[in-house]
Amino acid sequence: MPEKSIIFFDIDGTLLDHNKELPSSTEQAVRELKELGHEVAIATGRAPFMSKEIRDRLGIDTYVCYNGSYVVLKGELIYSHPLNKEALHNMTELALRHDHAVVYMGNEAMRASVPNDEFVAKSMNTFKLKYVPEHDPLYYHGREIYQSLLMCQAEEEAFYEEVFTSFDFVRWHPYSVDVVPSGGSKAIGIRKITEKLGIAPEHQYCFGDALNDVQMLTMITNSVAMGNGVPEAKAAAKYVTRPVDEDGILHGLKMVGLLV
Repeated sequence: MPEKSIIFFDIDGTLLDHNKELPSSTEQAVRELKELGHEVAIATGRAPFMSKEIRDRLGIDTYVCYNGSYVVLKGELIYSHPLNKEALHNMTELALRHDHAVVYMGNEAMRASVPNDEFVAKSMNTFKLKYVPEHDPLYYHGREIYQSLLMCQAEEEAFYEEVFTSFDFVRWHPYSVDVVPSGGSKAIGIRKITEKLGIAPEHQYCFGDALNDVQMLTMITNSVAMGNGVPEAKAAAKYVTRPVDEDGILHGLKMVGLLV
């Protein structure tokens, strides 16, 4: 039996292909990792309720959501870092004045600051969701919000970055940017898990493809970028595997020696 390792997988563009399908080779590879006694975890920008289906399918109960702001180990919440409420309120007010919608994301649901927003609908369609967030402009009142989506284009983003220094803005769509606590990242959430489990750096692995994976790919000793990943992700990773729809996960796991 090999020494136990932990492997963190991003979801979109890593476990799931561009059609949001899980390749059969990826599902089998995850099953083999678990049979070998390794810990398999998710590290995603998605909300917990947006990643539940794939976690259930793969039998995964350890996960980092909201780019590190919501961390669960074996079904138990061990760390959370919500957005600053005053700054979120002020950002909402500013966004409304500039006709930019905001999506508020809690641990159980998400709601939009304005109804029927085109940018919200187009960005949410990326996930092949069956719904778009309902309109509830006060959803962020009285509850923790772990991440927001600001609906603006890239050239409009810098203005918000200058004003709201307690937030980091991570672009993931032409019409939408993740708003997370300043300094937060998947890497922070992963560290909470690996410290709890006491798994040495040389037995930590991760797979990712996007800008919000760069810190994770930089921190983890055995990091793998997907062949379909952005240049920044590939530059940060120790290894680069094939694209997700070309058995990229299976190939990458063999590349690092976890599977044969």
